[in-house]
Amino acid sequence: MTSGFNQSGKQMALTELAAKISDGSSVALGGSFLHRGPFAFVRELIRQQRRDLEIIKQSPGYDIDILCRAGVASRARAGIVAMEGNFGLAPWYRKAIERDELKLEEHACASLTAGLRAAAFGVPFMPCGGLHGSDLPALNNWTLLDDPYGSGASTYLIPAVKPDFAVLQVSEIDRLGNARVYGTAHWDRIMSRAARTVLVVAERLVETAVFEDQPEATLLPYFMVEAFTVLPGSAWPGSCTPYYDIDYPAVERYMNKEGSLEAHMAEAPELKETLHV
Repeated sequence: MTSGFNQSGKQMALTELAAKISDGSSVALGGSFLHRGPFAFVRELIRQQRRDLEIIKQSPGYDIDILCRAGVASRARAGIVAMEGNFGLAPWYRKAIERDELKLEEHACASLTAGLRAAAFGVPFMPCGGLHGSDLPALNNWTLLDDPYGSGASTYLIPAVKPDFAVLQVSEIDRLGNARVYGTAHWDRIMSRAARTVLVVAERLVETAVFEDQPEATLLPYFMVEAFTVLPGSAWPGSCTPYYDIDYPAVERYMNKEGSLEAHMAEAPELKETLHV
């Protein structure tokens, strides 16, 4: 990815941040299932009526489901897709696949990570183990390579996956764009290194001294971040440790087929913010 985002004034409104995504873009979304996903950003893409987006994520759920429900996503590269817990499969994602409204390049989490790692390392492909006996290599025309060093083993090669954008939800960010998360980083680190540009939604704005005091906790150094917004509660209805847990009643309402997308969107906490900065 580029390392040239050294400008000042990166903080902007949620609406401005989402406007950077153009129709047809490929977008890697951070977090995992219902945990620390950039869900307010995803909903803003719906409000702005984006179309023909490719979604890239090892373990999406609510994010890809609601984008399929709204007709925003037309392509996906994904591993396991589910709403997690007691909620089961992602219903609108499943319908989009069944209706041929979403073109899927199906992955294992490991194979998609390998593709992202190839892009991050600047190489055209990356070996990936654990795929023998699976239908995925044949579905995706992945090449099987015999060990050139003569062990007799073989491995599949996964082509590089380079998203146009990685959009990540973080716990804290400073005015320069240094960012960190509490708890596991999920797939965010490799996504950020593979993508052409990184956009960030943060729960809190903190002083740069916080990062200087504990530099090893920095997930994203400032020069990797093009722009960011600060919006508490923006991973709703998912969780963002340590600030809040999953809003299970809200997820249940979203999953109710008798409910409307408009009613769910009207619950979103970002609507209560006036500036989204």
